[in-house]
Amino acid sequence: MTEPPQTVEPTPGPGDPAPTAAPGEPPAAGAPPQSPAAVRRRASLAGGVVAVLLIIAIVFGSRLLRDFDSALLPYAVATVFLAFGVAYRYTVWISAPGAKRLFRQGWRSFFSAANFRKAPTALPRMIATYLGFQKFLGARSHARWAAHQLVFWGCLLAAAITFPLTWGWFTFTSSTGSGPGYEMRIWGFKVIGFDSLSVLGWLMFHGLDIAAVLVIAGAAYFLWRRMKDRGAITGQRFAYDLVPLICLVVISVTGLLLTFSSIFLHGGGYEFLAVLHMVSVVFTLIYIPFGKFFHIVQRPAAVGMQLFKYTSRRKDEEEVLACRRCHEPIDTAPYVENLKGTMRDLDLGFDEWAEYCPRCKRVLRGNAYLDHVKKGFK
Repeated sequence: MTEPPQTVEPTPGPGDPAPTAAPGEPPAAGAPPQSPAAVRRRASLAGGVVAVLLIIAIVFGSRLLRDFDSALLPYAVATVFLAFGVAYRYTVWISAPGAKRLFRQGWRSFFSAANFRKAPTALPRMIATYLGFQKFLGARSHARWAAHQLVFWGCLLAAAITFPLTWGWFTFTSSTGSGPGYEMRIWGFKVIGFDSLSVLGWLMFHGLDIAAVLVIAGAAYFLWRRMKDRGAITGQRFAYDLVPLICLVVISVTGLLLTFSSIFLHGGGYEFLAVLHMVSVVFTLIYIPFGKFFHIVQRPAAVGMQLFKYTSRRKDEEEVLACRRCHEPIDTAPYVENLKGTMRDLDLGFDEWAEYCPRCKRVLRGNAYLDHVKKGFK
């Protein structure tokens, strides 16, 4: 049985030469990570560039603001702040050594022609199963998977409708001024004509209501779970876990109430509901980059890493690395080496532990505790 090294190397002094890797050993960690101030400057620049590009896209996509609805200005401004926040947070995230290595490895696998030749359907399948249907959640709980699907597709439908309308990219016009015939135009070009009294017309004008019903159903389950499940209650935080769900429910309920007011109340209370809905949407859009919703932006980056694991397994089916203690298979050599490289980047000093399975790691830690901390306690 091979154990991890138990000795601790002496720390070099200020005047000692930098250690060099022995022949056959992996090189030492690369350049030191950037300072927090440098990362913030870089992230601010990235956020500013993305925000300016979005403003330019809004101006030109709305045909120099001819199709831009000034009543939707608060929503458009919030999306600009959203773009800045997402770019800022994303840049900070991938500046960390571990995230940077995973990010580069993922994009390398994504653009690899060799991977495409060997597994041409791997990427579409992973996008469908990992991003779209999130099958990995089904292994935890079928109910949680179903609720997450409701929230995911409801938010996706709402974003696909709201963002282009807010930016003036989509317009609905009627040649008679009051319908029932309407035309949907994208960037000024007619895409489709429809009768507002038809099924298609009803779906066109009530797409956000459908999205709201989906989101309410999914968010209600998660709220119920966080009030009843002991495991969820123990670890939950109000600002991180409950506020996002409350925001989704408020946005969806106020959106449905706007429709209810216009149809059944002849517009009664519409102004108040419109302001409440706008405030909840703007707050949520600004909150997305700095709260739990940021995983929406992070999740696509994980597809590249999943592709790297999948292709490395196919390529090295006969080179699966075995645990140094129990000799059970861990993962492919490229994946384990990538993990060891990340640990070296973080200067953790125990990257050899990546060559042990989780069970053996726990056993070795327990034995080390008994031998060095609780000697004689068996």
